[in-house]
Amino acid sequence: MADSKKILLVEGDADKSFFQKICKNLSLNTSVQVAPPKDLGGRRNSKEGAIQQLELLLPQLNDGELTHIAVIVDADYRDQQGLGYQKTIDRIAAIVKSFDFELDQGAQSGICFKNTDGLADLGLWIMPNNQDEGMLEDWIKSCVNESEQALFQQATNAVKDISTRKFPDHSLSKAEVATWLAWQKQPGHGLYAAITDQLLDNEHPLFTELKQWLLNVFTKEVEH
Repeated sequence: MADSKKILLVEGDADKSFFQKICKNLSLNTSVQVAPPKDLGGRRNSKEGAIQQLELLLPQLNDGELTHIAVIVDADYRDQQGLGYQKTIDRIAAIVKSFDFELDQGAQSGICFKNTDGLADLGLWIMPNNQDEGMLEDWIKSCVNESEQALFQQATNAVKDISTRKFPDHSLSKAEVATWLAWQKQPGHGLYAAITDQLLDNEHPLFTELKQWLLNVFTKEVEH
């Protein structure tokens, strides 16, 4: 889908496969290219790489090479190298402002920036919930299906009981979700398995909000 005019910019390959499955469920897979920075010519896949790539994609809206852009990045944690939620939204707001995008204070789902020159809204989702510090795995934890809650709790307890933990505190959610997925019918699959194996509650308010945000961003017609 290299010629797609609708781009969903994500941080890396794990995010790419995860959101490709969600877009497929929403029938957006034929029109929206889910892409981490390296797929678009960036030097490396990361949050910083995605933000830098956004600056390169925005001019393509004016010349018609692109019609819609949305970005999904982790908030990360303020006490780590990540930007944290508020710094993330402030930085991206500053970038898009120079392209005549202003924050839509009335957005009902996710974060959107309206354009003063008639371009389609630019979408932003800061994981997990456009409010708290965290990452995609924290969003997944919030949406675990009721039928999976007991197994997920076992995975959480197993991670908690590790005698010599090698990963830092801010990676705890990653370890918990990875452990839970490793105990499924087909161990070794990526985050996308949470979607394909129907392990999440797609009617959970946070899941519903994300789906509505994607539809709002990518199905709205361009005015000119």
